[in-house]
This record gives sequence, C-alpha cells and structure tokens, in this order.
Amino acid sequence: MNKVVASADAAVAEIPDGATVMSGGFGLCGNPENLIAALAKKGVKNLTLISNNCGTNDYGLGVLLKARQVRKMVASYVGENKEFERQLLAGEIEVELNPQGTLAERIRAAGCGIGGFFTPTGVGTKIAEGKETRTIDGKDYVFEKPLRADFAIIRAWKADRWGNCVFRETARNFSPLMAMAAKTTIVECEHLVEVGEIDPDQIHTPSIFVRKVFKGPRYEKWIEKRTVRKRA
Repeated sequence: MNKVVASADAAVAEIPDGATVMSGGFGLCGNPENLIAALAKKGVKNLTLISNNCGTNDYGLGVLLKARQVRKMVASYVGENKEFERQLLAGEIEVELNPQGTLAERIRAAGCGIGGFFTPTGVGTKIAEGKETRTIDGKDYVFEKPLRADFAIIRAWKADRWGNCVFRETARNFSPLMAMAAKTTIVECEHLVEVGEIDPDQIHTPSIFVRKVFKGPRYEKWIEKRTVRKRA
C-alpha cells in the first residue's frame, strides 16, 4: 500500500481542466507549495479553487490566479491579493464568499456525509439570499450545503508511505477537513517516514483519505505580511 509518487508533477498529472480543487493551509501558512507550482507548470485551466483565501499577488494560489488558470474561487478572505480584487471587480472571475466557520463546516459536512446544516451566521445578509431559512427555538438559521471537490492538495509536516499525516499548528487549518471532502487527496510533506514511525495517537489524517504522497524537495514558507519594530 505504498502511496509514494516521485514528484509534484507526477502527483498532479491526472488533474484536468475544469477540476474543482481544495487547497489547505491558512493564508500562506501550510500552503502546498510544490503542488501549486506543479499546477502552474501543467497549465490546467478553468479551475474552481476552494481555500480559505487566494494567497497574495505572487505567492500561494495567487500564482494560479495571476496565470488566469482559475475560473471560480470559493473562499472566506480575499484581502491580501490585489489581482484577485481586480479580477473580481472586473467580472473576470466568479467568487463565492463564505464566513470562515461556514466554509470549514461545509467542507467537514462533505467529508462526514452530512447533507447540510443550519447556521445563524449570515442570516439577513447577502450570504442568505436564495437559501432556505428556518426558525429553531426562536432563532433564525440559514441552510448551508456541503462543499466537495475532485481533488485536495494539502501539505503535511510529516507523513508515512501509507499517507498517514501529521500537521503542525496553523498549517493544520482546513487540511484534515479537505482530505475527507475530496475524491482524490494528494499530500506533499516536509518529512517522509516509514510506516510505524508515527505514533497512532499523533495522526491527524489517516491514510484511508489519502491517494498520493511525496516529499517536497524544498519549502520557502512565505511570510504574508512582515512587521518589525523600529529601531530605537
């Protein structure tokens, strides 16, 4: 059951034009850097991307956006990407914004086989337009459907050859949920180890959800916004 592939290029070879792709991480933290670069190199078009945000102008998923490979973006935050803002205002890209907790829960619902859920978040706003609403115990709720994807590209701190994964801190955001919600999950990892080297109690995503895994050759670990104190 060795799921190791040789490279990022090999890992994304089956991702076609028009695919729906989830990408893990939070901001630039935990981005699947090598897989994003491989998708850019492959030149796939008309992608629907599902991620907390779309990176920056030059890093993360912003690379795919800048290359005009993205048809639709499903996200909760777009504030650090001027090109994303330009394409949105120009009507060049379809955007579906979700409150951050709703986005995470929609992905989790897909992975858990739940048909949807009611949430008070977004009631009375544009988020609720066209959606079923219901009053439960005197409080208004809006119905949200699950979010599924053809592929999930995620980055683990450590993984074994079966695809059992461990994430670190903020880089864990969204990734375990996305691994469950996609038909095919592709994992790049900073450390690839043999089966049995990871304590079962430390596994965040078990191998059953992972189709392919490889060790990333290098990581830049970009910083989204650097703030330093002025010298005295």
